[in-house]
Amino acid sequence: MSISPREGWTVLHGMLFGAAFLLAFAGGFAGLYSLRPEWVTAEGIKERILRLKVGLWAMALIAWATVISGTYIVYPWYRASDATSARSILLADPATAAWHTFGMEWKEHVGWLAPIAATVVAFAVTYYGPALAKKVGERRALMIFFVAAFATASIAGMFGAFINKVAPIR
Repeated sequence: MSISPREGWTVLHGMLFGAAFLLAFAGGFAGLYSLRPEWVTAEGIKERILRLKVGLWAMALIAWATVISGTYIVYPWYRASDATSARSILLADPATAAWHTFGMEWKEHVGWLAPIAATVVAFAVTYYGPALAKKVGERRALMIFFVAAFATASIAGMFGAFINKVAPIR
């Protein structure tokens, strides 16, 4: 079994960067959710904030690595002008054309919301620090942003997996 350099970049983009972001979501969300003064001591809140800052910034960087590698490395191969490109293969068959017209449009545009929202959450946790434990509304808003980042990345990953199954980049 061998993997071409293009397939390798596709794996790096989706299965390493993208999957790492999605897998880390549960830990980040649990950390935000459990950041409550009635559940944790003041020392515990400081420890959790430090862990959240490191984890959320790492997740934001991974999300940026995912969209940047997808947009500037993998996507040009997908959209190549020759008849054997993944895009051409999808558009040639009316049964698979929607994978391009909706799925790739999602990945191209909406997928960028994931790193933006993840960065917003990481910045806000860094900005508020331990005081975030007492700010219920702000913490709730951050969890909504975080879920939005997860949802957009999940849908983009799903489309990427399905599109790569039907018309892999070679």
